[in-house]
Amino acid sequence: QVQLVESGGGLVQPGDSLRLSCVASGRTFSSRMLGWFRQAPGKEREFVVIQYRNGGGKYLVNYADSVKGRFTFSRDNAKNTLFLQMNSLKPEDTAVYYCAAGGQDRFSTAWRDYDTWGQGTQVIVSS
Repeated sequence: QVQLVESGGGLVQPGDSLRLSCVASGRTFSSRMLGWFRQAPGKEREFVVIQYRNGGGKYLVNYADSVKGRFTFSRDNAKNTLFLQMNSLKPEDTAVYYCAAGGQDRFSTAWRDYDTWGQGTQVIVSS
C-alpha cells in the first residue's frame, strides 16, 4: 500500500503560487515528523519544512531559510492530508518535491532521518 502520495506540481511562472498536497495513510499521518523536501537536478535532497511533535504533544515547525515567508505548511486531519502552499515562487524553487514522514524522537531536518517517502511531484518555475 502506498503510504504517501503527492500531487499538485506543475509548470508556473516566477511570482506564481502553487499548492502541493500529500495524502497519507493513517499510520503514516500520525508520525512524529512530517514535512516536505525537495531535490533539484544534480543537487542533494534538502528540507523545505518540517513539523515535529514533541513528547508533550506540542508541534514545532521549521522552515528552510530559502522559503521562509513564502511557503506555508498545513494539514487537514480529517483527510489525512498535508499541504505546502507555495507563494512568490522563484526559479530556484524548481525541483521534485517530496513529502516525508519519520518516527525519530528528536527534531531533525536531515533527510536520512525520514523513513517514509512519497513518489515526488515536479515543480518547475520558469518564465
